[in-house]
Amino acid sequence: MTSFLVDWLNLLIRWGHMVAGISWIGTSFYFIALDLSLKRRAALPQGVYGEAWEVHGGGFYHVQKYLVAPAEMPPDLVWFKWEAYLTWVSGFLLLTVQYYVNASSYLIDPGILALTPWQAIGISVVSLVVGWLVYDQLCRSVLGRNTIILAVTVFVLILAAAYGFTHVFSGRGALIHVGAFIGTMMAANVFMVIIPNQRKITAALVAGEKPDPALGAVSKQRSVHNTYLTLPVLVMMASNHYPMITNHPQAWLIVGLIVIGGASARHFLMRHEVGDSVRSLAWALGLIFVMLFAAIVVTAPVFKAPVNIAVSDNDVLAITQARCIMCHAEKPTRAGFAEAPKGVKLETLEEIHRYAAQIDLQAVKSSAMPLGNVSGMTADERAKLGAWIAKQ
Repeated sequence: MTSFLVDWLNLLIRWGHMVAGISWIGTSFYFIALDLSLKRRAALPQGVYGEAWEVHGGGFYHVQKYLVAPAEMPPDLVWFKWEAYLTWVSGFLLLTVQYYVNASSYLIDPGILALTPWQAIGISVVSLVVGWLVYDQLCRSVLGRNTIILAVTVFVLILAAAYGFTHVFSGRGALIHVGAFIGTMMAANVFMVIIPNQRKITAALVAGEKPDPALGAVSKQRSVHNTYLTLPVLVMMASNHYPMITNHPQAWLIVGLIVIGGASARHFLMRHEVGDSVRSLAWALGLIFVMLFAAIVVTAPVFKAPVNIAVSDNDVLAITQARCIMCHAEKPTRAGFAEAPKGVKLETLEEIHRYAAQIDLQAVKSSAMPLGNVSGMTADERAKLGAWIAKQ
């Protein structure tokens, strides 16, 4: 019953995380596109940087942007902050339910590093906090004055974090933590920098003082960071379904390809949406395809001739009975599993035949299964499974 309720909790939190994330991404994409669409026209009110006319849903919208703030505070002001806050909170709750509660299954791989659940959870939490602190200090340092140098430095920070995670956590745990690492920086940008700066600007207006223009510039910098990191984060969050990424020996390098390719895709979409020609953005398209091609080449399985060993049906049944059916059974015996993951049961020869391709991908060509190799499947057993599957 406990596992059943945890599954429902997981589903509801995941649903909330998706709703909040879509809302945050939507507003982020909209405001960056709006910012790039602004036109500087004659006779604009004092302090207005630019304006945009938009059409949507049968109506016309006239939007003006002040570089700092209007001379007087408007009677009502719409704040965009809860989308970011709820995305991070729901994401951390999901991390807790999926990876902390089931740390031995999803977060820890003894073959990478033998950890207790509390050690793994502690490393997880500390890494997210330290990641934000280091990133924030980089932005506030002299490096933050140069966009290119700061971008390269933040990229190196993400790559270093990915390298660390892949040498501490399981494949799934590592990649999801890269996503959480970046997502924490993004949400903290809103909570710790963008909104506080906006409140200071608002307070100055209410007091009849002139707001500090640096506050708006810093907020804009962090907002731009967020929009370029959005697409890479989405790939990290979906990566646990794809062992060719999570369980690759150099998964941290693949993270680098994803960040560069995802940021380039975001740049292309953003600039093309506001009228830049495809020709002027050809370099971004080229970079996207280069990164994608490199990722496909790096993760492509190396062909291995079937092992010339005799493997009987009974041998395969013995392996699955010893290593797999603790989870993949009608009634799993492993704690935290109320039913077989994804409905995949491996108790009979017929079922093993049915899921042979998935077994080959998850347990032979990669070590994604068993989760954390908790049942201790050996390399010899993986070779036997591969040999048997190849002959079917």
